[in-house]
Amino acid sequence: MIKVGLISDTHNYLDPQIADYFADRDEIWHAGDFGSLEIADQLRELAPVLGVYGNIDGTDIRQEYPLHQRINREGIDIWMTHIGGTLGRYCIPIREEMEKNPPDVFICGHSHILKIGRDQEKDKMLFINPGAAGRYGLQVYRTCVRFEIDEGQFQNMEVINLGEK
Repeated sequence: MIKVGLISDTHNYLDPQIADYFADRDEIWHAGDFGSLEIADQLRELAPVLGVYGNIDGTDIRQEYPLHQRINREGIDIWMTHIGGTLGRYCIPIREEMEKNPPDVFICGHSHILKIGRDQEKDKMLFINPGAAGRYGLQVYRTCVRFEIDEGQFQNMEVINLGEK
């Protein structure tokens, strides 16, 4: 079993509550717009960080994290990128790869809109956007997600409301 904390769009602000919510995680995944390498460093104090860079991230983040991560955890094909679109309406650069080689799970950030669902047209691919954990953006509430991957299944998925921005 792997325990994962999923966060995005911190925009150079890491809520102190994250340390408690992600304290028992085996990995932390960041879906872009860290804001600074210091955010990645703070998260690495809790667990290893797998991330992608976002549109606001500078050279320091881009040298450490790629635009896309395509990983396998317990037999699950997971694709994470920052700008991916939304459930069933993926960005143009994503669509072609999605048609040729859809993942089991697609994770993105950027919109600051929390959304978790299944794409019925893509073999019930799980779509996850954890919303925005930072203070910047139009979102009312700051959110992140945590879950477990056990025996090839996403389980115990929990949306964490960090409060109003």
